[in-house]
Amino acid sequence: MSLTDSSPTQRARPKDWLGLAVLVLPALLLFMMLTILFLAIPQMAADLRPSSSQTLWIIDIYGFLMAGLLVTMGTLGDRIGHRRLLITGAAVFAVVSVIAATTSDPAMMIVWRAVLGIAAATQMPATLGLIFSTFTDPRQRGLAVGIWSGGISVGTALGPVIGGALLEAFSWRAAFLVAVPVMVIVAIGAPLLPNPRNPAAGRLDLFSVALTLATLLPIVYGVKELGKDGRLAVAVAAIVIGLAFGAWFVVRQLRLPEPLLDVRLFANRVVSGALGVFLLAATALGGVYLLITQYLQLVQGLSPLQAGLWVLAVAALLVLVSTASPILARRFRPGRLIATGLAVQVAGYLMLTQVGAVGGLPLLVAGFIVLYPAVAPSMALTTNLVVGSAPPQKAGAASGLATTCSDLGISLGIAIIGSIAAAVYRGQVAAGLPAGLPPEAAAASRDSLDGALTAAQTLPGELGAAVLAPAREAFAAGLTTAAVIAAVIAAAAAVLALRRLGVIPPTGNTPGH
Repeated sequence: MSLTDSSPTQRARPKDWLGLAVLVLPALLLFMMLTILFLAIPQMAADLRPSSSQTLWIIDIYGFLMAGLLVTMGTLGDRIGHRRLLITGAAVFAVVSVIAATTSDPAMMIVWRAVLGIAAATQMPATLGLIFSTFTDPRQRGLAVGIWSGGISVGTALGPVIGGALLEAFSWRAAFLVAVPVMVIVAIGAPLLPNPRNPAAGRLDLFSVALTLATLLPIVYGVKELGKDGRLAVAVAAIVIGLAFGAWFVVRQLRLPEPLLDVRLFANRVVSGALGVFLLAATALGGVYLLITQYLQLVQGLSPLQAGLWVLAVAALLVLVSTASPILARRFRPGRLIATGLAVQVAGYLMLTQVGAVGGLPLLVAGFIVLYPAVAPSMALTTNLVVGSAPPQKAGAASGLATTCSDLGISLGIAIIGSIAAAVYRGQVAAGLPAGLPPEAAAASRDSLDGALTAAQTLPGELGAAVLAPAREAFAAGLTTAAVIAAVIAAAAAVLALRRLGVIPPTGNTPGH
């Protein structure tokens, strides 16, 4: 299977680059919406008064359904046209965002967040599928994918910034309304884009759709539960159930004449290697990224808005590297560029292993500046390799597979690396807490740094400070441990990139495989 299709290529017109701006907008917004609500939850909880389980569902249901339906929606776009699916998803997202912003019932908020997750799933693979349809020249297509990947990173970084600004100026309801003008622009600008589809495609196999949800939702849920105390059995059971349904899904796809996902793609060394690298890189970054944002706020005392601005500044560098990576891939082998980026990430993670609770901000920022932009080659070039290795009529399904791999990797990182960091915190903080603490304050301080901060506010000044100092030191120890693990994972990804992707020629050459 070639990395390029046999259809004639032509240079993109100015109209196509304007269309790319339309495609980057939803990618940016949909990932921003994954993080924007974290800051709004306390206000929302005070207003809607959800139960603790309802609060978790309000947060998680969006990402669950988005991840669970990406492959399905990518396949649907291949059949009915990605532009049509993009417009439909944008319209639904805008309307439901308004409804969610006016909701006063927590149960209905869960429903609307679920619908928003489905609408998001329609748009992500559609944007990437349309990029591959619009930019047929391999060089320009690589650049377009790099810009699209950078937009995702900016969206993730913008979530805390915009969320903090909206909460300070308005209320939690504004976190939903911010999506409306963006989706209106997408719906209006979509006619600039082509509407490719596969006229020979058969009907959508709904049972396969159900099997994808039955596979991905338990796995994602189980991965998230791994990091919680007393939930190991539930987490493992959920993952095993998901894997069982996944095996059923694979068997069914191999037997269907028109499968929902052509699982034979995994036999392609480029596809499997690129997805493996993407999964490992996302796992390493996901585990450390959340800890970095918590360090900025809980250890250094920055506001959510200030912490978001630090992250956003570094994300701007990532956009530059995302844009430059496909250009460099015209002269250098993509696999080697990916491996080089991962090696630079290893250096950044190792810098984080030296961060302490006192005076650690400059080194943390320096390490983040090194490692975060270096993830760009993994994001931009592996996505291009995966989708470019699929037949043109399967581009949507392949793009959904790549995005699902990214989401799963981030969830794995947060759950596994985050739980290890939490265990390090709990193992170290107890020895440093002062004697004579009230039982409730001691228990909260041993559980998390958030709990220690809350407990310190209820204690006399010197005693509160005596709680915070060891808690912050323990959190920094958890961060440095997580950075070591992330460095090992990134190094493994670099080796995999060299072994499986290192033979791919520069995109400026005509592929001969």
